[in-house]
Amino acid sequence: MAPKRGGVQLTYREYALLPDDGRRHELIEGDFYVTPAPSTFHQTVSRRLQYALMTQLEETGIALVFNAPCDVILADTTVVQPDLAIVRLSQRELVSQRAIEGPPNVVVEILSPSSQGQDQFLKRSVYAKFAIPEYWIVDPDHGWVTQLRLDDAATYQQHARLDRASTLTSPELPEISIALAPIFRPF
Repeated sequence: MAPKRGGVQLTYREYALLPDDGRRHELIEGDFYVTPAPSTFHQTVSRRLQYALMTQLEETGIALVFNAPCDVILADTTVVQPDLAIVRLSQRELVSQRAIEGPPNVVVEILSPSSQGQDQFLKRSVYAKFAIPEYWIVDPDHGWVTQLRLDDAATYQQHARLDRASTLTSPELPEISIALAPIFRPF
C-alpha cells in the first residue's frame, strides 16, 4: 500500500497513468493501494468459479462475468479491481471499453495473505457505500464462501457461510447453483 501524495486525493486521471506491472492497483477514496500477484491456488479457485459463473450466467444471456484485472469505477477517487464482478445484462450500460462504471450486481474477493484485511474490512465498507447488493468473500485455504447482502440500512449482513460441501446460490442472481467441492479441489 502507498499513502496519498502529500494528503492529496488521487483521481482516476492519475490512476490511469499507472504502468501495467503485474500487480493489482486500486484507488479507494483517493488512497492508492497496490498488492502483489495472487498465489496459483487463488488463481485456480478464481478461474474455476469464473468458469462456473460464465457457464450459468453469460452463456445463458443473464449476466456478464469479469475477472481481475478489470477496473470497477465507483467514483472518480474510487477504482477497485475485485477478483470477479457480475453485471446483469439489464445493466450492461455500466460496461464501457475502459471499465465497469458503477456498482456491479455482485463482487467477489478471493482472500490472499497480502490483501485479507483490505478485502474483509476496507472493501466491505467501500462496496456497501456504493450499494453493491451482494459481496462474496472466498477463502481458498479453508474452502468457504461468505455471502454478504446489503440491508435497508446500507450495511452488509451475512446471508450465508458455505463450506466446500455446499452449493452456492445467490439471492441477487437466483439462476446460480454451483457445487463448491470442485471449486476448492486441490490441483
